[in-house]
Amino acid sequence: MNTAWNHTSTLASHLINGILAVKPLYNLARHQARQMMIARAEKIGVPWRKQVQALRSHDWESELAKVQNPQLCYPDYYLTSFHAYEKGNLSWDAAFEVEVAAYAVHAGIWPDAGAQGDLKLRQSYHHILKQHVSPPPQDILDLGCSVGMSTFALQQVYPHAQITGADLSPYFLAVASYRSQQHHQNINWLHTAAEATGLPDACFDLVSIFLMCHELPQSATRQIFAEVRRLLRPGGYLGIMDMNPKSEVYKKMPAYVLTLLKSTEPYLDEYFSLDIEQTLKDTGFQIATIACNSPRHRTIVARVSD
Repeated sequence: MNTAWNHTSTLASHLINGILAVKPLYNLARHQARQMMIARAEKIGVPWRKQVQALRSHDWESELAKVQNPQLCYPDYYLTSFHAYEKGNLSWDAAFEVEVAAYAVHAGIWPDAGAQGDLKLRQSYHHILKQHVSPPPQDILDLGCSVGMSTFALQQVYPHAQITGADLSPYFLAVASYRSQQHHQNINWLHTAAEATGLPDACFDLVSIFLMCHELPQSATRQIFAEVRRLLRPGGYLGIMDMNPKSEVYKKMPAYVLTLLKSTEPYLDEYFSLDIEQTLKDTGFQIATIACNSPRHRTIVARVSD
């Protein structure tokens, strides 16, 4: 267990979890968290409401039909509220607001970064990837690709690679597919579960997981790492960029801020208590590096064990 994150055993954490267990208080915390994000976005010049309204004007049902797998069974952990959305990631509201929310959330990572904080975060991840992943991958899977922001960024870094973006939300994938058509980008979008993708064995050189692990219970994380191990070729790499439980930012986070954060991230306690290094080793990976790429994020690059 990662002892750096001890909130689960402290009075403060029990109090916070108790507050969130009361439905009206949970709804209030979730509402406040959402309003804070919208206000932050507008303050840094990201037109949250205007951009979302523009997306709503499009005919999305046809886009949804292109990517949705109607036979897919969703895991139970996914059928819950995420990020202040009652239906979690299975909604148009969530899909339309992913991009502007990312700009708002990442604006405060570095002083004065503003709307460029999100770009800087992605670049810091790719800088570490390029240092440790060699030769350049030819086939890449972006697992938990959301609306494609991480996928498009990978395509810029590796322009000659064949890239697949996979996600459980067909709503996210519909937006991703629409964006790729707008920019004439050739990306394969796949509506599937990360634990059981249905893809062939050993078909990728690199699997990238960007800001997904903190949204998973530990059991799902273990299953996903095992699936990634199956999908990677000999010598293939797994790149993970996510919140850093050892960061001083989270250790010193005020209780009320933690309450708002946990109201939108139902599996945060499980993520912060997971020994991710040991979990990777148990699944057949060798750790190439674990590096801080922001004051509150870390990048892990692991390679398939011989």
